[in-house]
Parts: sequence; structure tokens; C-alpha cells
Amino acid sequence: MPTILRPDRVAFRFAGPDAQHLLFDVITGRILAEPGPARWWALLSPQGKVQCEGLWSWHDDAFWLDVDATSAEAFFKRMRMYRLRAKVEIEPLSETHAVGWAEAPVAGVLSDSDGRAEGLGYRIIAPREAAIVWSNNPALVAGPRVAAGIAEQGPDFAPDSQFPHDLGMDLLGGVDFAKGCYIGQEVVSRMQHRGTARRRPVIVSGLADAVEAGAPLMADGREAGVLGRPVGGQAVAILRLDRITDPAAATVHGAPVTLSLPAWATYGFGESPAAD
Repeated sequence: MPTILRPDRVAFRFAGPDAQHLLFDVITGRILAEPGPARWWALLSPQGKVQCEGLWSWHDDAFWLDVDATSAEAFFKRMRMYRLRAKVEIEPLSETHAVGWAEAPVAGVLSDSDGRAEGLGYRIIAPREAAIVWSNNPALVAGPRVAAGIAEQGPDFAPDSQFPHDLGMDLLGGVDFAKGCYIGQEVVSRMQHRGTARRRPVIVSGLADAVEAGAPLMADGREAGVLGRPVGGQAVAILRLDRITDPAAATVHGAPVTLSLPAWATYGFGESPAAD
């Protein structure tokens, strides 16, 4: 299968003696200057909501991040604000590099396995001239991710609408609870230690072709959440687990659907937060 172009993602390069320190202090993940799979990160609001998210990796003495294209300008602006006088070069790569996806590593370009879950392929970052031959079939990218129960900003949720726990970032290495302050850390740590996460990702299957992102999912006569963008009759929905006492009774637009938990989930249907 050829590499798939991801025009919905923009790459950024962070380099310089203070790059690790800046990223470590601002975004949620455990940022280390060492090779490995691409790992999840988020930039939060002071209220703990996800404003931007994506994957990061370390190559050639620099950190390489990707972000939803509609949030790229806001991300760049905020990171420059937090940089202050730190010795960090923040380089948006929208004009020079493309982001792609592939089932296997691609020679000669930045290829990093998606470390969030098994079977998610590789994030590719390459000069735009190398991306001319890439395919443009976004459903091939989204399918494995949706099947794994991983929501993505853009197709599945808007900025400032979700906490990291709502996305399962706490379970998939997207939040480092051992480090000190980062933007929004107080709220996220409180949710972790008090067990107050209300909503979690759920895989919704059996959707009709006409169903679109944002459609409400009903359970026991109440809305439990809304769908992300469907792919092949399946979508990720971030749902109130306490409202799903009978998963078999869930509906979308009055039609029954099948709910299942991601393989990595440690939560269950019908669970209530430990405290409000």
C-alpha cells in the first residue's frame, strides 16, 4: 500500500538547547530526547481542556510534532508565547514538509510507528517533493484508528471540548503524571487522583451510511455523547459511561448500534465517577 497523504495534519520542528525543556514544561507527555515510537501529546488550556494534540518523535537533534491543520496557527502562536527567551527554534513545516501515513516504515524519510496502540501504522514526515507520489485516501488512515477506539482532534472532537481522560490519554501514555507542572496540570492531576473522569472513548459499530459526525448517541432515553466522524459504518464516540447501563439498548437516530470498548480500556459501561 502506498503512503497516504494527510493534508489535515501539519508538522512542526522544535530544535535548540532548550527545546526539550520547553516541551516538557508545556505539553502533557513525557518528552525525552531519545528515539522510539511516535508518542501522544496534548497542549491544554489552563482549565485542562485539549486545545491541540498529536504525535511527537525525536530525530536529528530535534523534536517533530504534528497537529490538526485547523489548529496549527493557534499552536504556533501559543508555543512562541511560552518560549519567552528560551533557546528554541520553532519551525512550522506546512510549506516544506507533508505529513503522511503508511502501514510500514518508508525509507529515506521520518517514519515512526504510532505508539498509542497496536496496528496503527506509521506517521511519515517528508519533504513535499517526496510526497507528490503519495495517495490521497483518508479513510485508509482513519479506519485502523477508529477501530482501535482512538479519537482525533478535527474529525472526532473540537478544541477545548475534551479533557485528556476523555480521550484515554491517561491510559495510552499521553500524560506524564510523574512530572511537575505543565499547562492545565492541576485539573488533570485532580481528575486522576480523585477518579472523576466521566467520559471515555467507545467504539460504535453498525452505523447507517447517512450518519454523520456529531450525531447524538442515546442510551436509556438520554444522550450519552456524540459520534466522531464515521468510517465504514464505525465511529469513536466519547460517552458518559454512567448513562450506559445497557449497551445493547444504544441507538443513533433511533436505529440500534453496537457498542464496544477499546482493547486497551480499563473502564466499563455503567461506571460512575468516584467523586464529583
